[in-house]
Amino acid sequence: MVVQSLAQSVAQLVVKVIMARKAKDLSALEVARLSGRGHHAVGGVAGLYLYVTDSGSRSWVLRIMIGDKRRHMGLGSFPEVTLAQARSKAREAKGWLEQGVDPIERRTALMASLKAQQVLPMTFEQAATAYIATRESEWKNLKHRAQWASTLKAYAYLHIGTTPVQDVTTEQILAILRPIWTTKSETASRLRGRIEAVLEWAILLAPIQN
Repeated sequence: MVVQSLAQSVAQLVVKVIMARKAKDLSALEVARLSGRGHHAVGGVAGLYLYVTDSGSRSWVLRIMIGDKRRHMGLGSFPEVTLAQARSKAREAKGWLEQGVDPIERRTALMASLKAQQVLPMTFEQAATAYIATRESEWKNLKHRAQWASTLKAYAYLHIGTTPVQDVTTEQILAILRPIWTTKSETASRLRGRIEAVLEWAILLAPIQN
């Protein structure tokens, strides 16, 4: 009985410690009011903090363990990146960690790839891949993410995958859509929207690249 009682006491203590370490899930309004210098845990995702500097600027930081090292991963400045977006980015980063992928190195590699693509005209497939990579943290539905890539691969890449985005014509897009417009109207409509989204994003990115 003594051993059992001691075990229960230890278990309760562990629970209390865990509960004490778990940060309160702050609301967007509560986060907006954070102004004291330092790291403020905002809850929602373990390790997510709002860092406030001496000058008052605020940015998101995710503390993660990569191997046996603690790393700090920047997730953008506040309020440009909202609380909901920061939590979404933090969950995505932890998702990559669970798959054995270093999210910091992955982001660095993506940025290096984008810079390399700036040397040559970006093809539609390259633009689509980069667009999906930049938006996937906003798409919580894994099925939706997969459908984005698979739809473009199945219907668009064969026709315009190697075409520089600035050279993609309306006729090319119509040639992709016509064969499925009557038989797969919903797919065609979604495909058109995805092609347009990629092209608009690439066009907006062009001045930055130059």
